[in-house]
Amino acid sequence: MRIAATTTAFPPYYFSQQEVVEALKTYWGNGPDNGAVLDRLHSRTGVEWRYFSRPLEEYHGLDTWGKANNVWIETAEQLGQQSIECLLKQTGLARDRIAALFFVSVTGVCSPSIDARLVNRMKLSPQIKRNPIFGLGCVAGAAGLARAADYVRAYPDQVAVLLSVELCTLTWQRGDMSAANLISSGLFGDGAAAVLVAGDKVPLPGPRIIDSHRVFYPETHYVMGWDISEKGFSIVLSPDVPKVVRENLGRDVDGFLATHGLTRSDIGTWIMHTGGPKVLDASAEALGVERDALEISWEALRRVGNLSSASVLVVLDEVMKHQRPKPGTRSVLAAMGPGFCCEMLLLEW
Repeated sequence: MRIAATTTAFPPYYFSQQEVVEALKTYWGNGPDNGAVLDRLHSRTGVEWRYFSRPLEEYHGLDTWGKANNVWIETAEQLGQQSIECLLKQTGLARDRIAALFFVSVTGVCSPSIDARLVNRMKLSPQIKRNPIFGLGCVAGAAGLARAADYVRAYPDQVAVLLSVELCTLTWQRGDMSAANLISSGLFGDGAAAVLVAGDKVPLPGPRIIDSHRVFYPETHYVMGWDISEKGFSIVLSPDVPKVVRENLGRDVDGFLATHGLTRSDIGTWIMHTGGPKVLDASAEALGVERDALEISWEALRRVGNLSSASVLVVLDEVMKHQRPKPGTRSVLAAMGPGFCCEMLLLEW
C-alpha cells in the first residue's frame, strides 16, 4: 500500500486574520464589547490567514442553515472535482481506475452525498465503491486514509481516493456568543485535500503505509463535536481537549510502535493534525519532542487555519511535495477528534 499522490484545493477568497476580525465585529453587531473579546481570542489562535467559501460581506446573507448548506454543496463539488483531477494528473491514471472513493466531511450534509455528485459530474466509473463518512470531525483525515489503505490491502490491484472537504466558516452561529464559538470563528477555515492510495500490485511510487491503529476513549463525547438544531451546527469545544491529548497520545503512539518493534526515536517525521496552539503544544509534550518537530503543522495552522479533517492531509501534502524525508525514514501521521478518539498510521519513505 502506497500513498501515490496528494493534493489540496481552496476557495478563491483569502483573508488575513485582522480582516476577519473586523468583519466579525460587524457580523456579531454589539456582541463582544468594542470587539475586545474577538481581538484577544483571535490573536491567540496561531492563525494568520484563512480561505473562505464566500467574500466576507456575503456571510451576512447566510442567515439560515439551508442557505449555508447550499453554499457547502456547491463549493464542495467544485473543490472535490479540482482535487481528484489533480490526483489523476499527478499519477497519469484514467478516471475509471478509481475503484473506491472515500469522502469525509463534518461541515455540511446532502443526499445523494458529494461523492455521488462527483461520480456524475466527473463521469467516474459506475462501478465505483462509494464510502461517504460523516461525523468523525478532525480525526477523519487520518481515519479516512486508514480506511482507504484497508481497501487496497484487500484489493491490491486497485486504487482508492480519499477526499476531505471542510468548509468550517459556513457553520458560524450568529447568535452564539460562547467562548467556544468565538474561538472557532478565529481558528477554523475552509479547504479540501485528497490522497490517492495504490495497492501493492499498482506500479506507482510513494511512501508505504505499513499499518494503522485507532483508540477510542470512553465517556469523552463531551470534548468535541456539534450540537445540531434547526440553526445548523453549533460547536462543542471543551477546554479539556489539550488535557486528553496530553494524557493519551504518547502512550497510544508507544503502544502502536511497539507492535512493530519501534520506539519514538525511530520516527523521523511527525505528521500531525494542526488543532490549535494548545493542541500542538500538548502533542509535542505528549510525544516528548521539541516544538520544531511539529513545525510543518504550525506553519499549516498559520497559513490556512484548522481545516478539521483536511488539516492533517494538508500537512501530509507539504511533506510529500516539499519536505520529503530520505528513503527509509519512518513517519507517524496522527489526528484526534470527536468520540473522543485517535487515529494514526505508520509510514515508511
